[in-house]
Amino acid sequence: MASIKVKFRPSSIPEREGTIYYQIIHDRIPRQLLTDYRILPSEWDEDAGEVTCKQKDDRTPMTLAVREHVIRDIERLNKIIHRLECDHTLYTTDRIIEEFNRESADNSLFNFMQTSIARLKHNGKTRTSETYRATLRSFKKFRDDVDLSLDSLTSNIMEEYQAWLHQRGVAPNTISFYIRILRAVYNRAIEDEIVVNRRPFRRVYTGVEKTVKRALPISKIRKIKTLDLSMKPDLQFARDIFILSFMLRGMSFIDMALLKKSDLKDGHITYRRRKTGQQLIIQWTKEMQQILDRYPENPSEYLLPIIKNGGSKLRYAYKNMGEKINLRLKKIAEMAGISIPLTMYVARHSWASIAKAEGIPIGLISEGLGHEKESTTRIYLSTLDTTLIDRANSKILRLL
Repeated sequence: MASIKVKFRPSSIPEREGTIYYQIIHDRIPRQLLTDYRILPSEWDEDAGEVTCKQKDDRTPMTLAVREHVIRDIERLNKIIHRLECDHTLYTTDRIIEEFNRESADNSLFNFMQTSIARLKHNGKTRTSETYRATLRSFKKFRDDVDLSLDSLTSNIMEEYQAWLHQRGVAPNTISFYIRILRAVYNRAIEDEIVVNRRPFRRVYTGVEKTVKRALPISKIRKIKTLDLSMKPDLQFARDIFILSFMLRGMSFIDMALLKKSDLKDGHITYRRRKTGQQLIIQWTKEMQQILDRYPENPSEYLLPIIKNGGSKLRYAYKNMGEKINLRLKKIAEMAGISIPLTMYVARHSWASIAKAEGIPIGLISEGLGHEKESTTRIYLSTLDTTLIDRANSKILRLL
């Protein structure tokens, strides 16, 4: 049976950090397994053979983390030895170290997240893969790009990450969003039996706070619509797409970008929401056509002049245009005296808010937006005629 000892190699320079390593002995053959853990001589207890924290100072969190890492490493080494013993095959100390290093690569949080991102992208979940990538970038920045094993992810680390995000002014819902993604990755690792659940997320916030909806009154929408932007074509285009979204019952930008010419037929737009797959039908009015007529016909199959070419870079094309439009909308907000951050999403909230203010039933508003969240609303809305929603939308558009 192999034995393991935790050792400390002091630096040749006094009062400098030394290195922790593991001495593994099997069949009287010793080998050293080096680590990246570095501590001061005063943080090492030679008699106990362990990292110690005798004084509370700025280094305490780091030394506690090192001690926890060492404990996890020894657990993994013992499991490897136990597995090799149960196989009843000859093994060497080199084999133990090879198994440990291989598991370290598989057990890497950064590597596991990269694998998850690749899997999501392969399965066509591009948007989700992008949110995972954004979370990984954020967590890497927090860690100064220093990786850690999945079984080294502790509640202390997650609390520190939460505090780090908060100190940088990240909104609570965004913090919760990042943490929920990390939790999803961790849970997948548990399912794959890579890690045992140590409940690292038990002391961090993973809920969703209610946010103030960014909606504009009809007077502000009208002011945006009537701005003279004829000498600023880029701003005019951004304004027109915003107003068209409002006219189309707050249609999302991605759905607008992917509208095809074939979706416009017999005076109606028929499309499926990318988010839910629900089919919606919207009356195409002369006001909508007037906006479209300001621009040359799109040479591609798409109706609106957002995506000019299809192909493999389709997602990049509409994302790039969406970012440009949102930047230009902020300039338009300044010109119109609007204080809230103006984005394409404001058109959707504004349509719903104005519809409610005009006394349009909540059921019609929900159907108009393509919401499917409340079962009672879905049951009620299942009997609605789309002409009622068109009539409600016409009532709103007459206010412009």
